[in-house]
Amino acid sequence: MEKVSFAQVVKVGCGIDVHKEIIVATVRQNESEYETREFSSYTSSLTDLREWCKSKGVTHIAMESTGIYWKPVFNILEEGDFDILLVNARHVRNVPGHKTDKKDSQWLSKLLLSGLLKGSFIPPVEIRELRDLVRYKRKVVAQAASEKNRIIKILEDANIKLSSVLSNVDGAVGTKIIDDLIAGKTAVNELLKHYHGKIKATREEMGKALEGRLTKHHQFMLGIIKESISDKEKLIEKLDKQIDEAAAQYRVEIELLQTIPGVGHDRAVNIISEIGTDMGQFPNEQHLSSWAGMSPGNNVSGGKKSSHHSAWEQIPAMHAGGKCLGRNA
Repeated sequence: MEKVSFAQVVKVGCGIDVHKEIIVATVRQNESEYETREFSSYTSSLTDLREWCKSKGVTHIAMESTGIYWKPVFNILEEGDFDILLVNARHVRNVPGHKTDKKDSQWLSKLLLSGLLKGSFIPPVEIRELRDLVRYKRKVVAQAASEKNRIIKILEDANIKLSSVLSNVDGAVGTKIIDDLIAGKTAVNELLKHYHGKIKATREEMGKALEGRLTKHHQFMLGIIKESISDKEKLIEKLDKQIDEAAAQYRVEIELLQTIPGVGHDRAVNIISEIGTDMGQFPNEQHLSSWAGMSPGNNVSGGKKSSHHSAWEQIPAMHAGGKCLGRNA
């Protein structure tokens, strides 16, 4: 097979093949001069990798975005004076000649020196930390919403049709009724004391909906789920406070984003946590929309269009069960 060669545009580069426990790195000066070493994934070993690259005069580093394992490697190498490219493994394999090299790190270093690698967008550490907080809050909000749905299922199992007469079961009236049920107060007349004229259902309909068969098991489950929701709401409050601190430096950008119709404070913070504030990372708006998954794709094979996750899916409104948890989106 004919050997593939490319023009050199980087003086000294390092290609890194990242695994869970082993890091394989190749420092290359040119087509024939290179050195490959193995490092462990421990911090001390990764620090040795960084210092080795410095001693070799490395200016550019390329590594594949392998699961989550690239992150600690990137965090340590980021402290060095390197241009780091996080590359998509699929793109690397699509370059002709891959089979001529047995080791991925050697192949990466060759492509790096030839300027054939395109790095993924990696926001600065402050944005990455804000992103962690925002994404975790979204998960906790979703968990709280699931717990609220479980309460409705328990009530339905007891044949208490609270969701049929209240538009919001976790509102003030629904919460008081559920608290009474947990306390063992199941008499309809006792529960109807929470009824008021703003409820769309009539008092008679409300009474029929509250006629159920609540067992000790139902009471226990409702109590446990309520405790779980309370814990999650406290966690959301803590996350909101930390998010506010992390996002304080982007106050101007957040205010500007809120001038867009439909974008509130939380949505603005979400947007910044995903794409950052330096739009110089994207040549134009088309590149940004493509990266965010907002542009139509042509991933069609055999008449079927394959789905892919959109970065923009990470920026939903913070709603759960019809009610916003935390602040307004």
